[in-house]
Amino acid sequence: MLEFIQLLKQRYQVVLAQRHNESTHLQYQQRIDQLILAEAFIRKGQLIDLKAKLPLQIAVVGPTQAGKSSLVNVLLNSNVAGVSPLAGYTVHPQGFCHRVSEHECSDLQRYFGRFQCLPTAQLTVERYDCYALTEVAGASPYLPPCVIWDTPDFDSIDSAVYREGVIRAVALADIIVLVVSKEKYADQSVWDMMSILADLHQPTVICLNKLSEGSEAVLTHSLKEKWQQARADVFPEVVALYYQKPAGLPNWPTTQQHLLIDTQQQVDSRQHVGFERDLLQKYWSHWLEPVLEEHQAFMEWQAIINDVIAHALASYRREYLDHPHHYETFQHALAELMILLEIPGLAGVLTGVRKALTWPVRQLMKLGRKQGHLVDSSHEIVLLNQIVEHALIQAVDSLLDKAEQHKQALWWKGLSSLLRGQRQAIQQNFSVAANNYHLSFQQDVEKTAHHLYDKLQEQPMALNSLRATRATADAAVIAFTLYTGGIGVHDLVIAPAMLTVTTLLAESSIGSYMHKVERELKQQQFNEVKQVLFMDSLAKKLLGLPGQIPPISHFNISPEQLRVIEQQEKRYGLRLL
Repeated sequence: MLEFIQLLKQRYQVVLAQRHNESTHLQYQQRIDQLILAEAFIRKGQLIDLKAKLPLQIAVVGPTQAGKSSLVNVLLNSNVAGVSPLAGYTVHPQGFCHRVSEHECSDLQRYFGRFQCLPTAQLTVERYDCYALTEVAGASPYLPPCVIWDTPDFDSIDSAVYREGVIRAVALADIIVLVVSKEKYADQSVWDMMSILADLHQPTVICLNKLSEGSEAVLTHSLKEKWQQARADVFPEVVALYYQKPAGLPNWPTTQQHLLIDTQQQVDSRQHVGFERDLLQKYWSHWLEPVLEEHQAFMEWQAIINDVIAHALASYRREYLDHPHHYETFQHALAELMILLEIPGLAGVLTGVRKALTWPVRQLMKLGRKQGHLVDSSHEIVLLNQIVEHALIQAVDSLLDKAEQHKQALWWKGLSSLLRGQRQAIQQNFSVAANNYHLSFQQDVEKTAHHLYDKLQEQPMALNSLRATRATADAAVIAFTLYTGGIGVHDLVIAPAMLTVTTLLAESSIGSYMHKVERELKQQQFNEVKQVLFMDSLAKKLLGLPGQIPPISHFNISPEQLRVIEQQEKRYGLRLL
């Protein structure tokens, strides 16, 4: 799951960089933040699963100039956190180890992943993918043994570039300390963040900072209203912070001295798996919305392909298999039959070649008699190439229509561009496959001729009647000429001798059997063309095009990838979605 969340986040980031629609930009950025949060929360769950003895983690969060760093110094009873009157001074998560050693925090690097741990002095604005961890001397009366994190703001204009560090530090926390000032507590960014954090179920303390005398009650009441609008859990305890004028620092009230120490009793890592599951189930369909839209577009593309192929096959059946003047394959089978009959009269007509004529067709094929001219002269091949050309034009037109009316217009435009660029190659590939099919299908034509020959041998009268006619001998000559390249396959359909033989066979005792064999040959031929040419050649090429769309502007996560992750992740119950 972690790998898939990372993949999805990366695809959102890449797609977001290419799109400039304001509403989409805001929506995608929110989803990226959610995915970063989920990724970090899952990483924390992995540490829990490994039974890592990680110290308690407390994150101090809040908007710009709320006084977060100052409060960290107060809670640590130290001045280790750098403070400045300038907004955005803290741009890296900085952890301070209180009554714990850095060695006890060694598993944090596993959690932070690509973020590098650096000494505080080496943190620079040139790099945001890093954090600091510092041991603090002494003991504070306000804190239990823990790592307390001073985090960057999440609401300034520049916060977008270091926002991931904030989210990672916040997701790691067992306890959240929200710091807001009387000027900032009502900002929507504060409550957007707190709404997101609700899914992590972290015990929270609100510090209302920079108060003036007498304003506490009104502001606390307003805070409670804001909380209840953003979250459904119980409104947390509020700490009112008044500045000490000589020190310039907030004063933590003595009545709440042990508040954070007591709050750690609410931390229960055993519930983490359930919280992970709830988080993923809440956002899963939301995150996958553009991915599923692409899947829907792909299904519509499949429907277009199915429709195009259905029309193509209908044209093939109508214009070839069922056409009285175009269908040549069965006539070719009858030509095979004429050679198998070994008619004695041929010896005088074709002196010196009777031996070749009396060989089985298999031997003729071994001698290379069935050359490419059988393909070149075939009306079937000409028609198939015309059909696929029309089918590809139809597919391009359908893509252009989709690009004009579909909300996944970029996807359809990308697919349309690919098809236009590859149409000639696809058509050439189909043409080669059609030629190969045609030569390969001659074996089925041969089998049909043998079936007819065997049936004729069961009917001696019909066989002798055929051999007694001059038309049969002429047809055999035509058949032989076919294999030597002197006549085209389609010419068999109109050759008088072959027409006569066809009539004689149809009126003979094996007439009904001949019609049955012809129907079977047509169906076999239809099935072969459908599977080998239109499904394995054309459809496969067309269905593979979406996978070639540049991922720079699309998610390109296949239904198979999604199906695998949802089936595997029993931990999160995603198979129930």
